[in-house]
Amino acid sequence: MRVVLTGGGTGGHIYPALAIGREISEREPGSSTLYIGSGRGLEGRIVPEQGIPFEAVEITGFRRSLSLENVRTVLRFMKGVKRSKELLRAFKPDVVVGTGGYVCGPVVYAASKLGIPTLIHEQNVVPGLTNKFLSRYVDGVAVSFAESVPLFKRCPDVVHAGNPCATRVLGADKEAGFESLGLKPGTPFVLVVGGSGGARALNDAVVQMAPQLGKLNGVHYVFVTGERFFRDAEAVIKRQALSAADRVTVLPYVGNMPDVLAAASLFVGRAGASFLAEVTSLGIPSILVPSPNVTNNHQEANARSLSDAGAGTLILERDLTGNVLFEKIAGIISDPEKKERMAKASRSLGMPRSASDIYEQIVRIRGKR
Repeated sequence: MRVVLTGGGTGGHIYPALAIGREISEREPGSSTLYIGSGRGLEGRIVPEQGIPFEAVEITGFRRSLSLENVRTVLRFMKGVKRSKELLRAFKPDVVVGTGGYVCGPVVYAASKLGIPTLIHEQNVVPGLTNKFLSRYVDGVAVSFAESVPLFKRCPDVVHAGNPCATRVLGADKEAGFESLGLKPGTPFVLVVGGSGGARALNDAVVQMAPQLGKLNGVHYVFVTGERFFRDAEAVIKRQALSAADRVTVLPYVGNMPDVLAAASLFVGRAGASFLAEVTSLGIPSILVPSPNVTNNHQEANARSLSDAGAGTLILERDLTGNVLFEKIAGIISDPEKKERMAKASRSLGMPRSASDIYEQIVRIRGKR
């Protein structure tokens, strides 16, 4: 199969696209892939590192108020459609898959106008502006959350398939996770992650609760601060942890996150769609602090989906303090029955076959052309 992947701006759009591409290559050896993204987005660095051919189309997003810049954006969109058609005619794909972000717009729209089968994937409960626009033109929509299905009424083929990032953790090795952290297998530990770049609010809460960490006997803590916060955070957290300092690991990032997640007893972090897909695929209970600085406040909607199902506990950032966070952690870690109920609820939401289900949807919509 010849497939064009498009989507970008953040890892939340890029990694699902790569997961879908990986599934297609595994199911149909010899497939060819082209990734079309923005040269300014993270995809311009991440995709070539994966050995996938990359082409750039420049586009910017619409502002939510009337402005001259929106007129310029329309012109850039039209130019982006023209450029996309040139790339598509040259590559001759069997299908084009978009995973959101502004660059996805002109590429998927151009493919639709050229009669190429198209599918978009929506990671969040609340659809992004680009995917809402594209839904009237595409052949299929795959969504991560069941709540999103009714929001794509204009598309004839909408599937609740989950997030394909869930599939990549199927091979996670929890023993390797413990080993990479220098922990004895089976050691209960709380994993706190603020996302790939870190989260200042979450790091501040960890610093505030550090003096209380010794209250939970036998529990280890792994704090992933993000590189920009690491140096200052490590020194303060270690100093504040007092007698529990030997049960605290502070890291700037984790390179083998699936393995570490598989070993964790409790996840604390933001509510990005890809992370939640991995957490539920592994059946891990969670405490979620959604970022308020995202489009449509979509992380809060993601977090509420888990909390409503009993799989996670929601703390809004405005309510986040060290005391609140520690009380929530202690309330789960100190109550094995509650922890297991949350783990069971988390597993019930997991969709580890997501990439496979999306592949089958792609085959179906391609067969209808």
